[in-house]
Amino acid sequence: MRYELYYWPHIQGRGEFIRLALEEGAGEYVDVGRLPESEGGGRPAVARMLENAAAGRTPFAPPILKAGKLLLSQTANILHYLGPRLKLAPKDEAGRLWAHGLQLTLTDLVVEAHDTHHPIAKSLYYEDQKPEALRRAADFRALRLPKFLGYFERVLAANPGGDRHLIGKSLTYVDLSLFQVLCGLGYAFPRTMDTMLRMHPRLAALQRGVEKRPRIAAYLASSRRIPFNERGIFRHYPELDGA
Repeated sequence: MRYELYYWPHIQGRGEFIRLALEEGAGEYVDVGRLPESEGGGRPAVARMLENAAAGRTPFAPPILKAGKLLLSQTANILHYLGPRLKLAPKDEAGRLWAHGLQLTLTDLVVEAHDTHHPIAKSLYYEDQKPEALRRAADFRALRLPKFLGYFERVLAANPGGDRHLIGKSLTYVDLSLFQVLCGLGYAFPRTMDTMLRMHPRLAALQRGVEKRPRIAAYLASSRRIPFNERGIFRHYPELDGA
């Protein structure tokens, strides 16, 4: 299967969760949004996919994955589909559903991290909602982030297959997604995450382990890995880190 991924070309965003799975699983894919417009890529290609999806099943937003005649949207939904095909998911149904639930919990965390810098409206600039962002970020650092990270630390500790993976003895797409979230949080809140990872050693070990995997390491070192920036989900504003 040759996959086509449709996502905005200048940010990691939610598309990065899909890329990590495809890279680790050695899936053959084309990142359509990052192709030159002269080759049918770029933002226009993503916009066309949103406007012209077949059979009335129009996606709400990217990422979108085209797999043969199948068109999938929503990050967790795409990973639920790709996981078994890339050998990055449990083989049993109960395990796959557990993985899906963990991915949805990570989705909640991603939304809360994003809303620290855009707590009022996505249509406003950060500077237009900075007082509210300062309050939202303080609550996130003090209450919400410890709750989420503490939960995933407990999941790692309780995994019968070992505390280096969330599920079983082998890497799954949820491990990759947790890695991406930890990287993003480390960019956005370096001061806070330095403390948090010392308090959650299993999360720190998972992050280091994923980073060292040969295919992931090669991807991270390549030009295909766009750096974090202030246009994506995870943005670094020092004042939101309590600095």
